[in-house]
Amino acid sequence: MGMLKDKYGLVTGGASGIGRACAIRIAREGGAVVIADLESSRDKGEDVVKEIRSFGGTATFFCCDVANEADNAALVNEVVSLYGALNFAINNAGIGLYVRLADTDAADFDRVIAINLRGTFLGMKYQIKQMLKNGGGAIVNNSSSAGLRAVNLLGAYSASKHGILGLTKSGALEYANDGIRVNAVCPGAIMTPLMEVQSVEYQKELVSPQAMSRFGQPEEVAAVVTWLCSDESSFVTGVSMPVDGGGDASY
Repeated sequence: MGMLKDKYGLVTGGASGIGRACAIRIAREGGAVVIADLESSRDKGEDVVKEIRSFGGTATFFCCDVANEADNAALVNEVVSLYGALNFAINNAGIGLYVRLADTDAADFDRVIAINLRGTFLGMKYQIKQMLKNGGGAIVNNSSSAGLRAVNLLGAYSASKHGILGLTKSGALEYANDGIRVNAVCPGAIMTPLMEVQSVEYQKELVSPQAMSRFGQPEEVAAVVTWLCSDESSFVTGVSMPVDGGGDASY
């Protein structure tokens, strides 16, 4: 009897990193999950589906560009078509941009906002509409420690992640009495594919504020996300939960 037995939902950006870890952990807890990602990530997404099915879990892949409104609507419809309801949604898809603020190209800034912030907004829009129909649900948005404070070279990213926390709190406030909980996780330095390509010096800089002098693993974030999706956190909404090895404690 897992925490998410007989629960149905989705995770965006589910082909790799934190999204992949969330999909696998949710499936191990009994949840059925639609893994959403770009067409270019289909092979990786299908590999996650195969892994989940190998231990008896339920998963499928769905192509989705979170910056596209029609894709977000179609994703929710896919979950409902397969399972009849949407009980949880994890808005995880995002991109990074490592550059000083004044050197940031406007087109690159717009792309970060479109995927990270607009994508979360569009996801919530259609997820909430469906959850209102099926009597509630839980939404977890992936923000960042950069959504709680400034981080060197992450101006555009930080702006998008701060915005996600605003959306999270607004959704939590507006729909609390409709049975919909909306929370966010704020991961610190997590060893994901986005992090692996950074220089050793920059990696050390990101880890240095943490009480724990190591990188977190995607599975450690997934454990928290899964709990927030479950009924075990039934009185928790509107939180911005650091998963950062004590990084927030030093500020």
